[in-house]
Amino acid sequence: MQISDIKLEDYNYDLPKDRIAEYPAEKRDHSKLLVYSKGTINHKHFYDLPDLLPKGCTLFFNDTKVIPARIEFYKTTGARIEIFLTEPMGELREISKVMLEKGQVIWKCMIGNLKKWKEEPLFSEVSIDGIAVKVKADLKDRAKQEVIISWDAEQFSFSEVLEALGKTPLPPYIHRAAEEEDRKTYQTVYSKNDGAVAAPTAGLHFTEEVIQNLKDKNTTISELTLHVSAGTFQPISTNEVTEHPMHSERVIISRKNLKDILTGEKLLVAVGTTSVRTLESTYWYGVKLLNDPGAEFFIEKLYPYQETQKNVSVEDSIKAVLKKMDELEVDSIHGVTEIFLMPGYTFRIVKALVTNFHLPGSTLILLIASFIGEDWEKVYEEALNSDYRFLSYGDSSLLIPKNNSSLI
Repeated sequence: MQISDIKLEDYNYDLPKDRIAEYPAEKRDHSKLLVYSKGTINHKHFYDLPDLLPKGCTLFFNDTKVIPARIEFYKTTGARIEIFLTEPMGELREISKVMLEKGQVIWKCMIGNLKKWKEEPLFSEVSIDGIAVKVKADLKDRAKQEVIISWDAEQFSFSEVLEALGKTPLPPYIHRAAEEEDRKTYQTVYSKNDGAVAAPTAGLHFTEEVIQNLKDKNTTISELTLHVSAGTFQPISTNEVTEHPMHSERVIISRKNLKDILTGEKLLVAVGTTSVRTLESTYWYGVKLLNDPGAEFFIEKLYPYQETQKNVSVEDSIKAVLKKMDELEVDSIHGVTEIFLMPGYTFRIVKALVTNFHLPGSTLILLIASFIGEDWEKVYEEALNSDYRFLSYGDSSLLIPKNNSSLI
């Protein structure tokens, strides 16, 4: 299929509101697991996953950590303005470093009731370790929705201020306020690197027990990072799918990740669409380096569909990235990707995928359709008919394309 032939209406389905999970399963690994392999569907539970994957496979986890990105500020009149952090601005844009900043940060935001916020500063107050901290928000650029956030107790980092002040950024389709328990349940058990404003939800089903059972079966665990952005929820609204302004997300790939790709090439399983985006983007970064050794790690949304980029092996691509790491004398590389995976794309690295069930007419449905083909409709129809719960807090699936069905 040519990407120019994609019609968005072919990737819609009817999702009743009562099928959208408002809360997670009581036990993470007791969610349902739909298994699609060899063109057929079976029903399991998530705790069965270690027995479904072959010994010696490699699972790639996204270890990003969700930050409490929703902040409530107040005008002097008492009117409330909600600010949703999306990405840091200014010279210091590496999120892990921004979170350690003290005194002031600048973020691009989505602002509720922006029309009611003129030029006056907004305020909030929070207690950290028994110390009252006053936090102020100043509108730096209205059009770009850039906000300066400052606080008067400079001994505290932005991470500490945000942890005390912010709320869990539940997706817009969950129609309830965030609760204290969401701080734990809307976070994977292996989260490490602050920076996501949405969870890599495929990972929410994993428990320490499931991970240990995987390791007992000689499974390699490889942790990479993609800081999930709010753009992941942005619906496609353009008639031409390729004109959709695909969101960009920051990724970190390590030397270990690259070696795990090379040594486990035939048994690579991505946990979540975010891991897919990271792995496939890494391949294309290697292709770029082979064409231009000075290329930056930035993958434009349609770069993979250029006709001149078809014949580079995974080994050659990954070795090019390893060579770049050697030249820079680093063990990890930061990059940005806006890769748009849709029908017509050929997957280079990912052989199987653990993922939740996604919104109709979304970029993620297009990714699923590109991965397993037209059977995505059969998978979703079966999930709906079998009372699966959908979206972030919903149930899970293990998807293995027909051309890789020898995996299990």
